[in-house]
Amino acid sequence: MELPQEIARATEVLRRGGVVAFPTDTVYGLGASIFLPRAVERVFELKGRPRHQPLPVLVSSFEQVAGLASVPPGAATLAKRFWPGALTLVLAALEAAPELVTAGSGKVAVRLPDHPVPLALIEGLGTPITGTSANLSGEPSARTAQEVRAQLREKVDMVLEGGPTPRGVESTIVDLTGKAPLVLREGAISRKEIEECLGVALEVLR
Repeated sequence: MELPQEIARATEVLRRGGVVAFPTDTVYGLGASIFLPRAVERVFELKGRPRHQPLPVLVSSFEQVAGLASVPPGAATLAKRFWPGALTLVLAALEAAPELVTAGSGKVAVRLPDHPVPLALIEGLGTPITGTSANLSGEPSARTAQEVRAQLREKVDMVLEGGPTPRGVESTIVDLTGKAPLVLREGAISRKEIEECLGVALEVLR
């Protein structure tokens, strides 16, 4: 089938509370509507992900971020420079951010991907979706639809074929909820690039 038809079908799966695996600009993601609790629960179950670990969220616009989180100036600066792209921003969550997604942390991790498939899914659904990697927790991230199926088998409701992901490397994660920005994970975007953008030296968690 042509990809637009597949995206329309995947959007309907998401709307009904299903879980869809899809290509992004980093690795394959595992998506569900963040406002459907049972769908979000299934993402945890499919991955075997501990419930205390928040789920990252994919958005299709900066306006969607503002509806979920408090946006400090540094976040706006980084978003302007690196979005759409492989940078995840951890921000202070607003009440509208579902507690299942934030895992009660008071924080929400958001990213605007540079890939047409997740953007089309979010636009079609009308809400942000989860964007955790489409693999079993602790296992390598999937870079092809075949790798998704090898790990998740028939657990996921639909796998969108999109060829190998262009980067094959996870996003960089920056936490902006503290006194100073903290790099939680250095991925596709280097710490140096982020430091140059913000004009400050950053600490790296790992």
